[in-house]
Amino acid sequence: MFRTALRNVLAHKARLLMTVLAVMLGVAFVSGTLVFTNTISDAYQKSSAKGFDQVDVAVQPESQEDKGDTVGKTPELTQALLDRSARVPGAASAVGVVSGFTALADKDGKLIGGGFQSQGGNYWGTKDPRYPLVSGHAPKGEGEVLIDAETAKRAGYEVGDTVRLSVDGPVLKPTVTGIFTTDDGNVAAGGSLALFDTATAQQLLGKTGTYDEIDVTAKTGISQSALKAELDKALPADITDTTTGRQLADDQAEMISTSMSGLKQGLLVFAGIALFVGTFIIANTFTMLVAQRTKELALLRAVGASRRQVTRSVLIEAFVVGTVAGVTGLVAGIGIGAGLRSLMSALGATVPDGPLVVSPGTVAAALVVGVVITMLAAWLPGRRAAKIPPVAAMSSVHAKATTKSLVLRNTIGALFSAAGVAVVLAATTMDGSDGQAPMGLGAVLLIIGVFILTPLLSRPLIAAAAPVLRAFGVAGKLARQNSVRNPRRTAATASALMIGLTLITGMTVMAGSLQHSIDKMASSAIKADYVVSMANGNSLSPDVDKKLKATDGVTATSPLRNAPSRIDGKTEYLTGVDGSAIGKLTALTLDSGAFEVGGTRVVVDDDTATSHGWKAGSGFTVNYEDGKKQQLTVTGVYQGNEMMRGIMLDNATLSPHQSDATDMQVMVKTSDGASDATKDRLEKALGSNPAIKVQSKKDISDDIAQMFTLMLNMLYGLLAMAVIVAVLGVINTLAMSVFERSQEIGMLRAIGLDRKNIKRMVRLESLVISLFGGVLGIGLGVFFGWAAGQLIGTKMPTYELVLPWARMAVFLLLAATVGVLAALWPARRAGRLNMLAAIKSE
Repeated sequence: MFRTALRNVLAHKARLLMTVLAVMLGVAFVSGTLVFTNTISDAYQKSSAKGFDQVDVAVQPESQEDKGDTVGKTPELTQALLDRSARVPGAASAVGVVSGFTALADKDGKLIGGGFQSQGGNYWGTKDPRYPLVSGHAPKGEGEVLIDAETAKRAGYEVGDTVRLSVDGPVLKPTVTGIFTTDDGNVAAGGSLALFDTATAQQLLGKTGTYDEIDVTAKTGISQSALKAELDKALPADITDTTTGRQLADDQAEMISTSMSGLKQGLLVFAGIALFVGTFIIANTFTMLVAQRTKELALLRAVGASRRQVTRSVLIEAFVVGTVAGVTGLVAGIGIGAGLRSLMSALGATVPDGPLVVSPGTVAAALVVGVVITMLAAWLPGRRAAKIPPVAAMSSVHAKATTKSLVLRNTIGALFSAAGVAVVLAATTMDGSDGQAPMGLGAVLLIIGVFILTPLLSRPLIAAAAPVLRAFGVAGKLARQNSVRNPRRTAATASALMIGLTLITGMTVMAGSLQHSIDKMASSAIKADYVVSMANGNSLSPDVDKKLKATDGVTATSPLRNAPSRIDGKTEYLTGVDGSAIGKLTALTLDSGAFEVGGTRVVVDDDTATSHGWKAGSGFTVNYEDGKKQQLTVTGVYQGNEMMRGIMLDNATLSPHQSDATDMQVMVKTSDGASDATKDRLEKALGSNPAIKVQSKKDISDDIAQMFTLMLNMLYGLLAMAVIVAVLGVINTLAMSVFERSQEIGMLRAIGLDRKNIKRMVRLESLVISLFGGVLGIGLGVFFGWAAGQLIGTKMPTYELVLPWARMAVFLLLAATVGVLAALWPARRAGRLNMLAAIKSE
């Protein structure tokens, strides 16, 4: 039986090629994902580990929790603690570390590093071992700065150049006095690092006289753990926390691995979808292969082969196919991993250098996925073939499914579909987070149910295309009849395309609806013409609001200032605003009371009011972060949203209780409204600072739209794999269908149907099957998009379903294109069949 199985594989190489390709694509996606994420993770881990070479023990502030009515404050690492650390037995030296956001502009005035990787810090003394100088000298005073070599190379800066940078808003223009090298992971990822002398860094980054961390190096012969023990004895445990450099490197490696796991899981989900779609194709292929060899298998049974041996021969074929697909998929995956890394570099996302990592786990995963998926998909056709009695197989009595089996299939499909719809509808009545798991379960049940019911659905839906197909004469009529001749095969072929289009349509519906809802929220909640904020979301200097207030044409401004507090034993964040101006800058809907903010009068959002049992007129005691208490009164309860929520009180009331008052953003109203000229005037008033964003409501909406578009394009690209696999399935089905119907095609040619109409018949059959899958996919996608929107609507009152008719038409056109392209080779093959040879074939 083993030799028989191998002979069958070698005898049907062309027929199995599409199956190998389908599995190979899925395996390539899996192995490519693992190679890519392992390579990037390994490169970052090695790069970050180098950054801890100069640290034997790090002293950090002990985190403080909020307790009772007290807001936990992070302790400060003072100069006295630094001096004490340097004197402990076993310490060779101690360095105070200061770090924070520092936006550096290139020569065109654009922000380097996208904001989040733009960092600043201190250069210790005249020769800091952490940052070896390539050229120049250590910085002195606010007018001097060092920049890293990668940033200098990318931006074209040299020693002696003047750079523009910002820490919290105001623009500084120091001179580059030196360029240094670093193993900092942010720099390796395309960010920038600017270094000042320690006093300047402390002043600019709001840490005068204190440090974020103290790095201690050990004397020769002293271990990191021994030094840590000495530091623990010498330093107050309630203020400081010590960690060895080795542990820091391990923690950093774990953090990198965790951050990469999200990307890895996301990519593997799409690989799983491609493999899931491929499973239909494999099962379909083996079903047809087994059907073609029915008499051969019956003969084997007649000469003594058992059912188990027949099934085993089919599984051996699947094993060979899966092994070939696994090996080729692994090789292709290594290429994909290398290509993705190169693509990241081409898109400007710099990653640390390092070798391509192909782990034993990746190799094992590729082979296991290839073999297991193929054998599982082939098991049912093999088992079905083995159960056919030899005499029935010889006479083809088994060829058609029995009424009983079809009734059973339709009953199971209807039960699964009904259960899926019921669970999804039930999930839409739940709260957003509670309904996610039930909705996922319902979606899986419904997709399985529709797949099982697809043979039943194919007849009425394909029959609906009859009027259009009549226009193509005999070829159209034959195409329709061929499409419904074997409903199970049509269903398996269409389902592969259906799954891909279900996901694509559902995501498009959700993204479009969310975009519309956020636009609606912005226009209904904000009256301000502009919102000013830092590029990376960090806090702004209070000077920004002062400069905006003094700008011509500005009629009202309000900084939004966040501060922690304790209320009724719970941590609540307060939002400080300009009480006299906030009413002119927002258009929040009041549930009760009046929108009055000033003195001890505050307004709260509906969720916060409900959680504390407040209403208009309620009073409560707030415990500020400086430990002082105050009685506040709720004047109004408003409907919160993603843009505006929380307890709003006047900045004049809040700021005296803050040690370092900074603004998250500033809302601005102007006399001329939003215009290019007004925006330009505001930007110039802030020094044309690349680190500050001045955004109108349209700019905010465009930013969100750009984010959604980028996300959708990535998803489309990933789901394209499933569509490609579906195309291979259509090609495979048609090619084998042409082979099965060789005699029939020969007879059609003999009675006068020319080659042109034979080709047209195959193309129309492919088109009908693809459009059938497309209609099902788009229909399910709209349903899932609506259902997911109901969950989102529980958290976003402005959510409204928006159907992207134009895109859905494009998706249907895509399905039609898939059908036309997939039919090219099978149609050509059918048209070229020799009439007499085809009639004589079995």
